[in-house]
Amino acid sequence: MRPKERRDGGQKDLFRSRLDQIVDMGHPLAKLAATIEWGFLEQRFGAVYADVPGRPPLPTRLMAGLAILKHMHDLSDEALCERWIENPYFQLFCGEEFFQHKLVFDRSSLTRWRQRMGEEKLVALIQESLASATRSGAASPKDFSKVIVDTTVQEKAVAFPTDAKLMHRARERLVRLAKKHGVVLRQSYARIGKHALIAHQRYAHAKQFKRANKALRKLRTFLGRVERDIARRIKGDEGLRDVFRRPLYLAERVREQRQKQRGRKIYSLHAPEVECIGKGKAHRPYEFGVKVSVATTLHASKGGQFVTHVKALPGNPYDGHTLGVVLPEMENEIGATIKRVVADRGYRGHNAPEQHKFRVFISGQRRRVTEQIKRELRRRSAVEPVIGHLKAEHRMGRNFLAHTQGDAANAVLAAAGYNFRRLLAWLALLCAGFLDAFSPAGTSENHPAPA
Repeated sequence: MRPKERRDGGQKDLFRSRLDQIVDMGHPLAKLAATIEWGFLEQRFGAVYADVPGRPPLPTRLMAGLAILKHMHDLSDEALCERWIENPYFQLFCGEEFFQHKLVFDRSSLTRWRQRMGEEKLVALIQESLASATRSGAASPKDFSKVIVDTTVQEKAVAFPTDAKLMHRARERLVRLAKKHGVVLRQSYARIGKHALIAHQRYAHAKQFKRANKALRKLRTFLGRVERDIARRIKGDEGLRDVFRRPLYLAERVREQRQKQRGRKIYSLHAPEVECIGKGKAHRPYEFGVKVSVATTLHASKGGQFVTHVKALPGNPYDGHTLGVVLPEMENEIGATIKRVVADRGYRGHNAPEQHKFRVFISGQRRRVTEQIKRELRRRSAVEPVIGHLKAEHRMGRNFLAHTQGDAANAVLAAAGYNFRRLLAWLALLCAGFLDAFSPAGTSENHPAPA
């Protein structure tokens, strides 16, 4: 069933005051709510639902507004619920007519809505942020024709992986699952397994690697014994085999993998999709998450530098081989032709489509470079502070959403939150300038000029 969308009918209540009568409608958040074309979001997100009998889902404006507020102000789902119930501007932004003293949604509704929409539909938030920027004067359409493209790592909320901790954790998970389903094990190795882990960590810290490796072999042996014990106990029981199939598969991969082996490895048991990515940073040689492509406008608009495209790229592809996917998607989303792309040297040998092949310029390039292009190449590093803001203020620095779908959705929502944050600052600046321009002349008497 499709959601029942909210429409402001001007309804009044004898015992309650309308939100637009008790808040300042000149507040930047109220102005931003009036700038966004909610009908476009209702059309895009409403296409996910089918007209079948059942309980209607929550209104699109409510859920889309919550997603924008969450990533615009860097809030967790729990903190967002607390802020929403006590902030009338948050409720007005989400389409409420009267102040609500209780939540009209559940915290888990946010998770289910994100999973239902997915990356393909959530991109509409970025599109609407850019369209709102154009309508409010914060940007012009020509600003989106020249972009800077770069990649970064969106880290996952996982502990730093070591072989010892992974094997210890895998054994603990198997023992806990066996106890939950009534599978009696011969031995759990809870006590001696913990002692072996502590011994390994202390020997490794003291650089006594022979003793550390001996403790590591003990941990590997304990994990293998628990695996084989469980396999014997559940033999012939299809229900238990289905329950233990994935945990046993992950535990076996953790037990068999080695430190210097090539290919995919398991770096987290609760997030096996995590990849180890090295970007050459001295302070952080390896990051554990997923590679993300970020594109911003080449020149800062009136409202700031907006993000035009974001995409998670699982598999850790070579930077230059991402343009074949990124550029067509970007043009399709912003509805404009990309005239120039500026990138760093990591994009040498790129696979941009034929129509964009000679529009991509790499730092340090000498051929086909005019004076104007030289000036634009010096702007390439302007994407770095944007990435810093996405990570520090809009929840891209540590992703808490599960699976590869969560990686993709979090990157898109972070970019949308960043763009709407720029719009909020732009509308606040416009409001302040408007008040200064139309301030009464008598205010100079209250603040006389110094002698």
